[in-house]
Amino acid sequence: MAPEQRRPIRIGNCAGAACDAGYQMLRQCEGGPIDVVTGDYLAEANLAQNVDKFKANEHNGYEINALEGLKLSLEVAVRRRIRLVINGGALNPEGLARAVASMAREKDLKLKIGWVTGDDVLSSFKQSVNTGITHLDGDNEGSYLVGETVEFLKDPEGFEIVSAHAYLGARAIKAGLDRGCDIIVCGRVSDASPVIGAAWWWHGWTDSDFNQLAGSLVAGHLIECSGYGSGGNFCNFFQLPQGGLVDIGFPIAEIHADGSSVITKHDGTRGFVTADILKAQLVYEIQGNIYLHSDCKADLSRIEIEDQGFDRVRVSGTKGYPPPPTTKVAAFYRGGWQCEYTLNATGYATVEKFKLHESQIRFRLKEEGEVNNFQVLEFQHYGKPGIDPKSQLSSTTGLRVFGQAREKRTVEALGRAMLHSMLQHYAGMHGTLDWRLLEPKQYLSYCPCLMPQAQILEEFHLLEDDGGVFDVNTGTPSLTEELGNRLDYDTVNPSPLSSFSHPTRARLGDLVLARSGDKGANLNIGLFVRKVDEWEWLRSFLDHERMKQLMADEWDDSYKLERCELPGIYAVHFVIYGILKRGVSSSARLDALGKGFAEFIRDRWVELPSMFVERYSDSLPFSHSTIAS
Repeated sequence: MAPEQRRPIRIGNCAGAACDAGYQMLRQCEGGPIDVVTGDYLAEANLAQNVDKFKANEHNGYEINALEGLKLSLEVAVRRRIRLVINGGALNPEGLARAVASMAREKDLKLKIGWVTGDDVLSSFKQSVNTGITHLDGDNEGSYLVGETVEFLKDPEGFEIVSAHAYLGARAIKAGLDRGCDIIVCGRVSDASPVIGAAWWWHGWTDSDFNQLAGSLVAGHLIECSGYGSGGNFCNFFQLPQGGLVDIGFPIAEIHADGSSVITKHDGTRGFVTADILKAQLVYEIQGNIYLHSDCKADLSRIEIEDQGFDRVRVSGTKGYPPPPTTKVAAFYRGGWQCEYTLNATGYATVEKFKLHESQIRFRLKEEGEVNNFQVLEFQHYGKPGIDPKSQLSSTTGLRVFGQAREKRTVEALGRAMLHSMLQHYAGMHGTLDWRLLEPKQYLSYCPCLMPQAQILEEFHLLEDDGGVFDVNTGTPSLTEELGNRLDYDTVNPSPLSSFSHPTRARLGDLVLARSGDKGANLNIGLFVRKVDEWEWLRSFLDHERMKQLMADEWDDSYKLERCELPGIYAVHFVIYGILKRGVSSSARLDALGKGFAEFIRDRWVELPSMFVERYSDSLPFSHSTIAS
């Protein structure tokens, strides 16, 4: 059957991180019609966290929940002819593939099982340090890169590089499916690659069908985070029926031959699939209007996301282009040592109490000659005591003390300083009394880099019945295209804010929805509205300067701010370069993943058009006050 005559492929995702349990794979297999189940078990730090134990034969190298999911799902997948494509192989995709093959033999199941390799580029990455490493953000001298990152880029040999994994595309996955593979185990492929590979195989696209590939890339992005595509992490969750977000079903992408898709979920499962939920997921952890992948670039500028029916949302309008000649490499190196502790203060003179503690700690560190040896030493005061509190908890706030240094002795000094000041403390000091966090721990620093795709050997390996292995070199893209400069602009011809209805002071979140997340050392945030008249206001209101004002004390002039618009979904998108410093594995921020940043921005009080506020006034959360104090 010609690709244009085939029905849409139904791809259900069962995992967005290592925490998603194995039964989620079984749920997707059992819940209704499905062709392929995919799973994304890897975050940027997964691989590096286990590499030492894997090399010492103290860890299998693959994700345990991926193994459990396959164990639970094998029989139903065979019975219903469902293909399984997951990246849970992590450091050892062959090991997981062989473990699954052993389980299949025990159950007398006839399965073709294969795995993908090529992502582990540690050896070639180390060799390339002599010729220079290119940072993902391009400008290695940019002030938004922290000093240690710049130091690593200039002299990588001065650091112990632990792991380097390239983000592979979907070529090897497609090759395996073309050869009738039932189960494909990957290591570090791009989060959306299993979905792209399945749609590519099903519809018989070529590697130059960029619109179609880009459409499947977007579909993959919308379902790759499991529960995020069906109500998880949604800012207006309080408007959804109570109880509907408990034990939710994960999303499914029905991808058409032209690359457009419908996002849905199995009937009878909890959760919600709506246009607003998927718009929030679309703007999560993207780089701007161009979404990069090893097999294509997806231009999101004119994407449209529209409710099509109950738990059905149509996604269309994605434009595809050739992929860049490079791909992302997640490199981790040993950055040093860190420790932290948290103390509480109750009620009266909280600010002064925390200032006293900081002065005591800094005094002791100075006495030991270590105060200037920290890479990071922060005293983070969070929360605010309630006015006339009716309980001690509502009168209590926290102080997080976080230290990082190249040398272990420096971090050990922070622990001693805390203990030596223990009985000199401010009035009413208390905490968990769990001092294990004071013990110095080695931390890994993350540096996202670029590597030419031509230098990566991406291969598919099919395990044959006799135990042999059939290898397929899947090559590189036949056509590539440089990315060029990212768009960064304020809106063209903004409308005067006075042209909208009478302003009222309210929280930005009374009108604007948003989601934020981490991109290495950077943070992205997409903010969107629901109607065209609100869009005219949002694009005029939310420029570079306004975002800096909204960030207030969070803004630092060493950061770089990048802005673009996605008019098809009424969204303004920002990337804040440098705010997460070293990135999630070693960031000092309390919100190291950047997930809470959007909720902070939505909590800011601004002047909003009163007609828009009144439009949604009946659906505000019960804990909300519409009057600024």
